[in-house]
Amino acid sequence: MQQNVFYTVLGLTVLLALIVSGIAPYDHATWLLEVSPVLLAAPVLLLSYRRFPLTRLLYLLIAFHALVLILGGAYTYARVPLGFWVQDVFDLQRNPYDKLGHLMQGLVPALLAREILVRLRFLGPGAMLGFLSLCVALAFSAFYEMIEWWVALIAGQGAEEFLGTQGDPWDTQSDMLMALLGAGVSVIGLARIQDRQIAALTDRGKRQADGT
Repeated sequence: MQQNVFYTVLGLTVLLALIVSGIAPYDHATWLLEVSPVLLAAPVLLLSYRRFPLTRLLYLLIAFHALVLILGGAYTYARVPLGFWVQDVFDLQRNPYDKLGHLMQGLVPALLAREILVRLRFLGPGAMLGFLSLCVALAFSAFYEMIEWWVALIAGQGAEEFLGTQGDPWDTQSDMLMALLGAGVSVIGLARIQDRQIAALTDRGKRQADGT
């Protein structure tokens, strides 16, 4: 029951943020592009919850990633106030908020890939599991960069707000580096927590199957 309350709070927080961000975003087209992953992922998570619930850690990080996307959509990544604060503190040449988005873009897919591989028994914990999770995260990041390229080709100058490059010629490369760092945090720093939660999920599933 307590766990259901936790998930409900996460879901309602993301939903409220999404609604508020869509009332008067800086640019409506950019907002829709930035929050589209949230709009696509939410139904999948809801429909899969009963048959294949994820770990609490993963749901929490997915919700945080959604909030990062929603905030970036509301202001555009180059104009998020938090990013300007970081820029001033570290004397950076540009608003770095988009790098947080790409860090999460590596962290969450790597953790999701790792959980699916373990729970469907394709691989057990170990070096190969970590390596393949990193590969999935980098592949996802590369595909997203291609999506940005396609949007730029279609929209021309109108894609500038979505891309948020801020004149950085190495933006794509640094985006993928941040995704790699995020994936590394997943497979190195969060693996043990995830494994414990996977074990708890598996044990709970067995008890429910046995009717105990």
